[in-house]
Amino acid sequence: MSNRHLSRTIAMQSLYEWDFNKLDSSELPRILAENLKAFAPDFNDNQFTAHIIKGVMNHLEEINQLITKYAPEWPLEQITVVDRNVLRIGIYELKFSQGEIPPKVAINEAIELAKTFGGESSGKFINGVMGTIYKDMDSKGETTIIEKKEKDPPKDITNKQST
Repeated sequence: MSNRHLSRTIAMQSLYEWDFNKLDSSELPRILAENLKAFAPDFNDNQFTAHIIKGVMNHLEEINQLITKYAPEWPLEQITVVDRNVLRIGIYELKFSQGEIPPKVAINEAIELAKTFGGESSGKFINGVMGTIYKDMDSKGETTIIEKKEKDPPKDITNKQST
């Protein structure tokens, strides 16, 4: 597992614990420290994990509004805790980390987290929401220059049916 993928996994687990237990955001540093110790004691890239959590929390209201807008059939509180926090990480990286994280990576990583930790249809749900956000960003010219030069859309955001 790559360092960045492990960072996202630990960030998702930490946000999950915070959200599930309805804790104050001031508890997140403690939760993160405990999860790093439990799941990755020799991990040396924990700054990226903390960066993700801080970014999600700094943009939480905007991220939640985007989830509500792009998943209108699902009230925020009805989305599973795993899917809600995978979306938060994915949207943070897609919308607010441009230049740091390519859109294709943000989308694919969110889908992989959903497939690993979510339910049977989590990957498709995350794919649909993230893909719609990406397409809207692209239509508004908000995607990065690197992404616009590529001819193929990011992996897994087409409306193809799985076989």
